Amino acid sequence: MEILLEELYKTDLYVDKFHDRKVFIDEHSYQINGVSKSGKTTLLKNYLLSLKKSTYLYIDCSDIRIDVTQLNHLLPSFCMQNKIETLVFDNYTPKFKFVNVSQLLLSSEVHYDIDVLEHIRLYPLDYEEFLAYEHKYDSSALNHFVQLGGFAFMHTLHNDQRNLYLQRVLLFTLDEMEFDIIKLCAKFMSQKLSAFTIYERLKLSRKISKDKLYKSFSELVNKGYIHTLSKYQHTRATKKIYLCDTSIKSALSVEKNFARLFENMIFLELLKSKNELFYEEGIDFYLPKKDEIILCKPFVDERRLFKKLESIEAFIFSYGIRKITVVSMNKETSISHPLASVDIIPFDIWALGD
Repeated sequence: MEILLEELYKTDLYVDKFHDRKVFIDEHSYQINGVSKSGKTTLLKNYLLSLKKSTYLYIDCSDIRIDVTQLNHLLPSFCMQNKIETLVFDNYTPKFKFVNVSQLLLSSEVHYDIDVLEHIRLYPLDYEEFLAYEHKYDSSALNHFVQLGGFAFMHTLHNDQRNLYLQRVLLFTLDEMEFDIIKLCAKFMSQKLSAFTIYERLKLSRKISKDKLYKSFSELVNKGYIHTLSKYQHTRATKKIYLCDTSIKSALSVEKNFARLFENMIFLELLKSKNELFYEEGIDFYLPKKDEIILCKPFVDERRLFKKLESIEAFIFSYGIRKITVVSMNKETSISHPLASVDIIPFDIWALGD
């Protein structure tokens, strides 16, 4: 292990064309969590490249050459002898023991309760971050975002490679049960779906344990591969399911439904805004602290929109809704309503607005 430690210490790190993210690392110690390919390793390496090379040690915990017991024994003295100030455990697992250094950085899919570390949740690219990869900031950028989603690696692949590559990433990262669950979630993206319904469907084609399925479903939520949205003031009602990135839909399902994909896009932007968020019958998203409703209408028709508003008027009145935002693909206008302001806003303007 001494030889491997020396090799890791001397190896030059490399980052190809780093684009700034909305989160960043400074001199504090951090735990960075996010799904596979969300950019955790790139964020870590880019930060390390800003430091003096002799002051840091980068260890990828998934390196099969590592004997964890030996490494835990040797690492404290190695860090002391080489005056390591910043120690990085990429793809961290609790088998690796911490060392007394000035700065400790961890990355993993799962969040660990470690008081001494500040927390960074890293998601795939949102629309604003995605634009850094685009040559033009016109309507083609939004079309590319719809096609590629938020995984940065998609920009490096040809169209015929993307779905198969993403399938391989998920097959490598998730266990068999988790993969079967996310496949079904891809089919029912932006719809109500419970773990029990998933169990009922999967048991038709394979022998399955309900307890294991529930645990795997919970793991996918904890890791951030799927997100759930509760119904307002109905915690026991079936939650809606969203994917961590819309590209997973096309990689795992042949079914097409642009309206649901568009809703998932909007959900992910709202998720990163950290607003309290719910759904309601006939209402895509309700933000109670902002007295706002958001409707997802990629190709909005004003006559149908008026009928939609009539159908939810009781909710608008009862909860004092002041603002109704209708997110579209390209239409922009305002319409009059006796109870609230109604603005139709294109996705690209809405996503960059806040």
